[in-house]
Amino acid sequence: MNKAVHDGIWSGDWVAERLGVDLVGGGELKDLLGLALRRNPKRAHLLVSYVLGKHVPQSPAVVHEHGLALGRRVRALLGERDTADAVVLGYAETATGLGHSVADGLGPVPYLHSTRRPVPGVAPAGGFEESHSHATSHLLLPEDPALLSGGGPLVLVDDEFSTGSTVLNTIRDLHARHPRERYVVVALVDMRSPADTARLDDFARGIGARVDLVAAASGTVRLPDGVLDKGRDLVARHETAAPGPAAPPAGRARGRITRVGLHWPAGLPDGGRHGFTPAHRARLERALPGMAARLAAALPAGARRILVLGCEELMYAPLRLAHELERTTGAEVRSSTTTRSPVLAVDDPGYAIRSRLVFPAHDDPADGPGERYAYNVAGGGFDAVLAVVDSAADTPALHAPDGLLARLAEHTPHVLLAVVPAYVPAAHPAVPASRPEGSPMLPEPLRGPDFSSYAPEEVGWLLQDLSEVTLEAPTEEREEAIQRGGAHYAESLPVEYQPSAEYQELFHSALTASADRLARGVGAVTELVLAERSPRPVLVSLARAGTPVGVLMRRWAAFRHGLDLPHYAVSIVRGRGIDANALRWLAAHHDPADVVFVDGWTGKGAITRELADAIARFEEQGGAPGFDPEIAVLADPGACVRTYGTRDDFLIPSACLNSTVSGLISRTVLRADLVGPDDFHGAKFYRELAGADLSNAFLDAVSARFPEAAETVQMAVKDLLAGDRAPTWAGWAAVERISEEYGIHDVNLVKPGVGETTRVLLRRVPWKILARTGAGADLDHVRLLAGQRGVPVEEVDGLPYTCVGLIHPRYTRGATGADGKAVTR
Repeated sequence: MNKAVHDGIWSGDWVAERLGVDLVGGGELKDLLGLALRRNPKRAHLLVSYVLGKHVPQSPAVVHEHGLALGRRVRALLGERDTADAVVLGYAETATGLGHSVADGLGPVPYLHSTRRPVPGVAPAGGFEESHSHATSHLLLPEDPALLSGGGPLVLVDDEFSTGSTVLNTIRDLHARHPRERYVVVALVDMRSPADTARLDDFARGIGARVDLVAAASGTVRLPDGVLDKGRDLVARHETAAPGPAAPPAGRARGRITRVGLHWPAGLPDGGRHGFTPAHRARLERALPGMAARLAAALPAGARRILVLGCEELMYAPLRLAHELERTTGAEVRSSTTTRSPVLAVDDPGYAIRSRLVFPAHDDPADGPGERYAYNVAGGGFDAVLAVVDSAADTPALHAPDGLLARLAEHTPHVLLAVVPAYVPAAHPAVPASRPEGSPMLPEPLRGPDFSSYAPEEVGWLLQDLSEVTLEAPTEEREEAIQRGGAHYAESLPVEYQPSAEYQELFHSALTASADRLARGVGAVTELVLAERSPRPVLVSLARAGTPVGVLMRRWAAFRHGLDLPHYAVSIVRGRGIDANALRWLAAHHDPADVVFVDGWTGKGAITRELADAIARFEEQGGAPGFDPEIAVLADPGACVRTYGTRDDFLIPSACLNSTVSGLISRTVLRADLVGPDDFHGAKFYRELAGADLSNAFLDAVSARFPEAAETVQMAVKDLLAGDRAPTWAGWAAVERISEEYGIHDVNLVKPGVGETTRVLLRRVPWKILARTGAGADLDHVRLLAGQRGVPVEEVDGLPYTCVGLIHPRYTRGATGADGKAVTR
C-alpha cells in the first residue's frame, strides 16, 4: 500500500514545518493522511487521504477494502436485525465512493449520497450545509422518498469527522422530518476535539436518539493561533511560483484521445445520487467483467501503469471498473477523481499534493462556473489515463482545447474516455395499462447482445424474436405476390443484400462526408423535441430505419443535457398500422404524452399518415389516450412533419445498408400464423452477419462529431423555433404527379427520396430511377446499385427530390431480379 510516510518523509512535513500544524494521534494516522494547503477562507489545511481514491491515485483494491472493512464493523455493531433495516448515506463529493463501499461491506442495504448537482424535475427530500467547505449546500434527491422515511438505523459516511458540524446539520434536518432511534457515523478518520465529542453526545441526548461512531483511526489536528492568515499568505506566495510538474513536459507530443463504449447496463444508476439498491448492486456486479474487458481491449499495448480517473461525485463506478481492471489485467492500476476543491500544489516529497491540473467545469448543469482540478496526475508516470465521466459531464467543455481531456493528453500518451449514462428518475409515474380483462401480460423488451448488436441501454425492441423461422423469399417472387395481392410485404423478408467491396467503400466514403451534417441534424431534431414535446421524452423508433436515429438522439440528449432517455423500437406496417400491443406496453410503463415517435426520414409521408390513423384506431378501441402521432425525423424532404433536423434530401448512410447498419435486425414481420393477437410483431436477428456489422461504427462516427456540431445546432434550432415549419405535403403532391406522368397510377409504387430509392434497389424489383439533374455524390451508391441491377437512371430537371425510385405495376416473370435471373414486365 502507498503510505503517507515514505523513506522517513511524511507527506505532511512541509505544512507542519511552515504553519506549525501538528497531527496528534496513533502511528496509523500518518499511514492514512498527508497534509496540504487549500485556498479556503474557512480552513487553511487539508487532510489528504491516501486511501480515499480522491486526490491521491491509489490501488482500487486498497480503496475499496477500506470501505468494506468499515461496513463490516458497522454490521457487527448493529447486529443482523438492525442491519436489515439500515440505510447508508454518503457525503458529496469526497465520500460518495467510500459510502458505496461501506454499504457493500454492510450487506444488502440501500445507499444514497448527497449531491451538489441540482437535477431538473427532481424535488429535494432534504438538505443541509457543510460549514467548512468551499461548496456548502448539499441536496438529497432520492428517487424513492421512502428511502429516508423508514425507522431503521441511518449510517452516515464521510471521509473525515473533523468537528462534527456537518453530521449535526444532517441529522437535525432528517430527524425533524423522519425521527429514528439510531444513527451511526462512519469515517476513515475521527479528528474531533474533546469539545466536539461532547457536543455530539449532548445533541444525541437532546433528540433522544443513539449516535455511534466507527472510524479507521482517530486523533486531532493541533492548530496554532493565526493559522488562517499564515496559510493564506503561504498559499499566495507559492501560487506565484513556477507551476512545477503540472506544466507539459518539454517536447512531448499531445497524447491520443479515444472514446470507449462502456455498454453500461440500461437503467442502472451511475451512483447513489438518487439511490442505489441491492438489486442495482447485483446488476453492477454482473456487468463489471464485461465492461472491464471492453476497457482492457481499448488500452494501448504494453501499458503497464494505468490511472482510472473519476469525475467529482462519480467515484464508485470508476473505482469498481479500476478494481476489475486491476484484478484481470495484471497492470498497475490506480484510481483517483477530479474535484472542485482548490488546493495548492508543491512538488516536494513532504507535501501531499505534488501536482495540479486545472480545467474549466464541464458538468451540465455545473454548480456554477469556475475551475476544476486533478491532483497528482501530472508527473505520475501513467502510460494511459482512462477518464470516466457521466453523460451530464460529457459536454463541449470536456473536449475543449483547455478541457480535462486536453490537459490529460499533455501528460500521458494515451487518454481514453468512457461515459456512464447519468441516471435521472422518471419525471412521471407509470400510467396504468389499458389491458383488457384477462389478456396476457406482454414480455419485456428484447435487448442486445441477445437480440441486436446494439448495447442493451441503447434500445429496447418491442418485438418478438423470429430468428429461427425461415422468412426470406427471392425478391422477384415477393414482388409478384405483393402486386398480385397474394401476400402483404410484411409477411416475408427479402434476402439480405450482401454488399460488394466497392459498395462498402461507398458507404464508408458517404459516412465520412456526411457525419458532420448528420450530427447537426440529430442535434437539431433532438433539441426541438426537448423544447416542444417533453423535457424527458420517451423515444420510440419506428423499426428499423428509425432505430439508428433514435439511438443517436438518445446519445445527443445525454451529451448535451445529461439525460438518460428511454428508447424503444416498435413495428409499423403500411396498411396495417402500428403494433397495438407495443402501444399497450408503452402506456403501462410511461406517460403516453411523453412518447415521441422517431423515424429516419420522410418520403411522400405514407407512414406519417399511417401512424396518425393507427393511433386514432387504438384510442377508439379502448387503448390509452394521449399518444401524439407526430413523427420526429432526421430528414423531412417530403415536408410531412414539423419536427425535423433538416428538409434536405441527402444521403443518410444508414439507408445504404439493411440489417448491418441497423443492429443486425431484419425489417419487421406481421403474419397471422406467427403473430397472435397478444403478441408483438416479429423480426429476425442476423447473428451470422456479425462480421459485416457496421451498426455501432455508424453511430460512433456521428456521435464523435457532436462537440463540433453543438454551436451550429444551437443557432439552427433558434431559427427553426422562430420559423414556419407547418407541413405542406409537397412531397405527396409530387408523388401523385409522377405516378400519373409515368403511367403507374399507384402512389405506393413511387418511392421518393434517397433513402426510399435505396430501399427499392435493395428490396424490390425497380423499373427505373429518376435522378435530379446535377445530383452529385449523394447518388453514387444509387448509381452503383442500379448498374448492378440493370436498372436505368433517368435524369430529370426540376425534380423535387434528389431521386425517386419507381416500381412498375405491370409485373410478370422475365425481367432482371435481385439474383440476376430474368423476369419480364
